[in-house]
Amino acid sequence: MSAPEAVEKRQGALAMLADFVRAYPVRTALALTALVVAGLLDGLGLSLLLSMLNLATGVEDEPSLPEQLALDVVAALGLEPTLTTLLGLGVGMIAVKAGIVLLANRQVGYTVAHVATDLRLNLVRAVMESRWRYYLSQPVGKLSNAMATEAHRASEGFYHGAVMATQTISAVIYASLALLISWQASLIALLFGGFLLGLLHFLIRMAGGAGRRQTGLLKSLLSVMTDQLGAVKPLKAMGRENHVDDMLSNQTRQLKKALKNQVFAKAALIALQEPMLAILVGVGFFFFLVQMHMPMATVMIMIFLIARSVNHLAKGQRAWQHMALSESAYWSLSATIAEARAQTEPPRGFRTPTLEHHIRFRDVTFHYESRAVLHALNLTLKAGQLSVVAGPSGSGKTTLIDLVAGLLHPDQGRIEIDGIDLAEIDHRRWRRLIGYVPQDPLLINDSVLRNLTLGDPDLGPADAEQALRMADAWEFVRTLPEGLETALGERGGRLSGGQRQRLAIARALIHRPRLLILDEATSNLDSEAEAAVVATISQLKGKLTMLAVSHDEALVEAADAVIRLRDGRIEHGS
Repeated sequence: MSAPEAVEKRQGALAMLADFVRAYPVRTALALTALVVAGLLDGLGLSLLLSMLNLATGVEDEPSLPEQLALDVVAALGLEPTLTTLLGLGVGMIAVKAGIVLLANRQVGYTVAHVATDLRLNLVRAVMESRWRYYLSQPVGKLSNAMATEAHRASEGFYHGAVMATQTISAVIYASLALLISWQASLIALLFGGFLLGLLHFLIRMAGGAGRRQTGLLKSLLSVMTDQLGAVKPLKAMGRENHVDDMLSNQTRQLKKALKNQVFAKAALIALQEPMLAILVGVGFFFFLVQMHMPMATVMIMIFLIARSVNHLAKGQRAWQHMALSESAYWSLSATIAEARAQTEPPRGFRTPTLEHHIRFRDVTFHYESRAVLHALNLTLKAGQLSVVAGPSGSGKTTLIDLVAGLLHPDQGRIEIDGIDLAEIDHRRWRRLIGYVPQDPLLINDSVLRNLTLGDPDLGPADAEQALRMADAWEFVRTLPEGLETALGERGGRLSGGQRQRLAIARALIHRPRLLILDEATSNLDSEAEAAVVATISQLKGKLTMLAVSHDEALVEAADAVIRLRDGRIEHGS
């Protein structure tokens, strides 16, 4: 059974709650202990108030067990059981109970924040540690939805689970007090109340179904939206933006229907619970007073206890309904994490990497599924040189650099680094010797320094300045309003294309790599910016090994060696 299938098999709101308890046992135990203590104090306070009412109304019957326990507490404190004493102690214990519940709820709040954060971090770590082929197969919208929507809804599931536990504990304590006063009368009333609430269980199933449909639709909808929003410019340029609405309209209508069912189920549960509780109170008064001839003070406390018990059960039922809405998001996110973990890239190699002489391909063949991308490729990339890989689209250029980086592995043949098979080299240590410059610089809306260091605590302003100087970017960076601390805007929008690309080069150089890979680094630039970036790359020749994929003739002319690929084979080399 695969990991995602194992996750799916455990699905259910209570199974989700059990997962949370296993993940946060100490926090859960502290919160539950506080709630139990608070419930006992509340029960003791109510027993004191019952004793006060019986004393005030002159009832001389034998005190019930809860009343006797309350009177024993008063005696143990060395106090007289007067009206004032009983009232003061009862109110005081109920107030202390409220404070403990507040502390327990704060603990629950902290745990909810931990749940959302931990789920997001687990997803990020699982995806980032997965095999490159797996990562390429994942829709960006699916992962974005999991990070934002599903993690939030899953953490809400924990919160509502805690609310359900709180309400259930309170209901049990109130029901226990009522049973100790008169177990026959209380049992009948509680069974009647439970029966009324049980009639509404179909609304929980309805909410759960709406939640599952919502989770599936959001995952699909956001995947499509992410892809389409990335192509807005060509769609508008061709006057075809209306087709996006056509593609999404069916899913949005289904999502609207699921949300309508969700809202109806939640509203109906509240609307139907209230009259049922009123019926329970009315029937209880009649039964206790007329049929059982119980004293008014006792009846008032009994009705109060039973009504509170059933009311807490009703709130617990509503919390369960909210859990049913959230649990599908939790299981979907858990399945995504389990799937990514099942694709974790295993540790590869053990030897320390160097790059003093060359990178050599020996009869390297690579397939994507059944299609051969590279055929028995033999080539040598000399250290310290700029080697440019050129060729038409689909010729295998990107696959070649992915193989060099160890992101992909040959189906046949071997890749050698200074004569050592890359399969024997520690891949993580090898990748730390690589700087990578993509076609799209992918700058974040943060400072220049943050964009270069990416939060690495071992890198500082001096490292950034050195990298910027190597990338021929220091002159324009130091003239920015706040220098290294200048915010770049969304996707580096405050900079020109050439400036963004030179920052990307600086980011690749900041950790002092031995190999610089440039993947179509000049393809999206105007002629002036392209010339500036080519000049920057040319200045780096001899300082480190560079491997570039490019159609840019200027970069080809600046190269020490050119590998021309066509259909996965070397067409011409120089």
